[in-house]
This record gives sequence, structure tokens and C-alpha cells, in this order.
Amino acid sequence: MTKENLWKSYSEKEKKQIFKFAEEYKSYLDSAKTEREFVTVTEKELIKNGFIDINKKKTLKKGDKIYYNNRDKNIVAVIVGKDIKSGINMIVSHIDSPRLDLKPNPIKEDEEFALLNTHYYGGVKKYQWAATPLALHGVVFLKNNKKVSLSIGEDENDPVFSIPDLLPHLAQKVQGERKAGEVIQGEELKLLFGNIPLNDKNVKQQTKQFVLDKLKKDYGIEEDDFFAAELEIVPAGKLRDVGIDRSMIGGYGQDDRICAYTSLRALYEVKNNEKTVMAFLTDKEEIGSEGSTSLKATLPELIIGKMLLMTEKNYNDQILRETLWNSKALSSDVTAAMNPLFKSVHDGDNVARLSYGLAFAKYTGSRGKVSANDADAEYLQEIRQIFDKNKIKYQSGGFGKVDEGGGGTVAKYLAHYGIKTVDAGPALLSMHSLFEISSKADLYETYRAYKVFFELK
Repeated sequence: MTKENLWKSYSEKEKKQIFKFAEEYKSYLDSAKTEREFVTVTEKELIKNGFIDINKKKTLKKGDKIYYNNRDKNIVAVIVGKDIKSGINMIVSHIDSPRLDLKPNPIKEDEEFALLNTHYYGGVKKYQWAATPLALHGVVFLKNNKKVSLSIGEDENDPVFSIPDLLPHLAQKVQGERKAGEVIQGEELKLLFGNIPLNDKNVKQQTKQFVLDKLKKDYGIEEDDFFAAELEIVPAGKLRDVGIDRSMIGGYGQDDRICAYTSLRALYEVKNNEKTVMAFLTDKEEIGSEGSTSLKATLPELIIGKMLLMTEKNYNDQILRETLWNSKALSSDVTAAMNPLFKSVHDGDNVARLSYGLAFAKYTGSRGKVSANDADAEYLQEIRQIFDKNKIKYQSGGFGKVDEGGGGTVAKYLAHYGIKTVDAGPALLSMHSLFEISSKADLYETYRAYKVFFELK
């Protein structure tokens, strides 16, 4: 395993390559700040790289590149190997991130402000979302069945939105006595959406009506249309280099799109694979993998069963189960990096560090390994051997001291099928914040590691 900071060993040529890779990564994530946007951008890239929608295929053979778009929320990309039923090498990442969702009836008026009602999604520190510029992304279906896609707040000429915080001069009693998790409460996560009242005495809520009229004029959206909408609030702005040396990347959504991006880049470079390889980008991980676009749904069975139907003359459910059981996976998710300001929460001997390479977590969960997949020693040995052979830089990590807290991933849902699984992804600082921080070295080494994993026999 990596024993020292990777930057010490890189040549100038390698550093140049790493920095170039990081620029491509930043650009990709800037264009894909929600799970829907990530699927849209990725589908275009897959087609550009020779992948074909599986629904356009009747048969499959070795070398075929296929993908499956599930409801614009997750996407599965596959390069077919010699014998699918012998098992698939799959890297599974999630492309949803903590955020604020608009409620079904989002617009209200209070003190002549038009406000947007939100409901936070995933594990957030609510106070981080106040007094900062925010953008609105998502889709709305109109009554005439037209789909309207929105992205407001990313262009420098766009307006942004914000949740007003309380000035410190008046916050002593109202906020000063609250615990950190309640400094801003869930029902206080309301966005400023407008302040111009309609000049019409016959209208009761004049500011609300003004913004509704503007939505109708600019986008065709009426208030009832929010019933058939998925609108998300995310931080406005692009990913940025961090540090005078530009060694790090800061920005929203790196958990877990850093893994999704690197797994796709690795997949595009697979050549002459014997085993079938798969990059599986899933949704809803941040809320426990619930829902029809999550990994807890039966999409793995659907897509792999569909592939087997095209390749096996005597297909049956047993062949599907054996294919899953013979498969190997990386639950490709980020982990917690050693935080120099809060070292006390970490076990220094079992913590991942920025710029030390891909981080393995043998198990996650909390307390007594609750809700964890605990990877087999035999599987870890198999991965260690191929990584060492290919000089892959990796480390081992975890989610803090025993009983300090914990976290979960999709690993246990893969293991449910009997798939050999271990968590493996880069470490982040400020995870689940509006400005997560990764290492450019770890980004690049993760991509290298995923390429090698796809080559497992």
C-alpha cells in the first residue's frame, strides 16, 4: 500500500498528465450537476465512444458495446466478453448527491417575498446551505405533456437564489442556543425567489403572482405543473482548483461523481476483454438506495437478464443467478479523508489520506458493522495481487473511530446477489458539503485502478 504522499514520486511528465485529466474531469462535472444531467451527458459520450442502446440490438457477441438508460436517472454501460455467464467485472457508482429538492407546492409568499419551499435530500449540514448562491436545476412537465428542462444560476448572467441567514447581531437567542444540526432548521430552508409585487389590488399575493406570471411567460410553467416536476437546488458555480499548488479540486457533487467519471473513462479504454465489463451508475444512494432507480431495485437482474437472453439459447433464472454469483464488483464510492483540523474522529492507523491513492474500505456501516458489506479476505488478496502487479497506488481507510459515527454504500446490495464486493474510491475532505475537496493525484490513480480492475480474470 501507499506509504507516502504520491506527489513526491511523480515526474514532471506525470504531473502534466494528471493536471490535464483533472481539467477534463472538472469540465464534465460542471456540465452534470444532477443525476439527470449526468445521465444526459454520459449517454452522449457513450454514443461518441461506440456504445449502442441495448434496445436496438437483437443479439450480442464478444466486443459489443451497449448501454441502458433507466428513466434518465441511471445508466449502465457494458462491453461484452467471451462468456457473460462466467461473471461480470462491474464498477458501481452513484450519481445522486446531497441537495435541496423543491416541495410539490413550492412557491409561497411571506412579507412580500416569493419563497421556494424545499426538502433536503440526503445527509446535509443544513446551516451550510444558507447565505450562499444557489442554482435551480431539473425538469417540469406541462399540461400539454411538453418537458421543460431548467438550469438557472450557472451562467454568469443568470440570477441565483439564496436562503437568508440571520445576522449575528440578532442571532444570540434564536440561533445561539441551538445545536449545530438545528442552527438552520428544515422548514427554514426557504429560498428567496422574488421581491417585485404585481401592481394589482385585486390580487391577494402580489409577489407570488408576479413570479408565477414570469414563469408562465419565460417557460410556460403554471403553478399546477410543479406537481409533475423534479427540481433540485444545488450550489451555483464551477469546480475550482484548491491550493497555491493547484493539487486539489473543490466543488459540489464529487461524492460520488468522481467515481462515476473515472469508471467511465476506464471503461472507454478497455480493449480485447475476455470478461464482460460494466460501469453501473445508480441513483438514490444518498437516501438508502430506495426507489425504482436505485440499486435496491431489480435493475441489475433486468439488464443482465436481457443480455443473457441475447446470448444463451437455454436461458433460465438459474443462469441469471449464477452469472450474478460469479461476478466481481467495486462499490465505487468515496471515503473520509484525514482532516487536519479534526483528527480526533479518525483512527490514525486506519484512515485514508489525500494524495495516497485509491482507498479501500473493507467494511463500512456503523457501530458493530451494522448495514455493512464486509469484504472477503480472498477477494481482497485477488485485487491486491493484480494492483501490485500493475503498480497501482492504493491505501486502506474507513469511516472514523468505532462508535464515532459511520456511513453506508451500495456494497451490501451488490453482495445480496452473491457478487464479490469491496468499497473502493478516493478520499474526500468536507464530504457532503457544498464544496467537497479531492486530490488530483487520487482522481488519476482511481482511474488507473479501475482500468486494471476491468482486466480481472
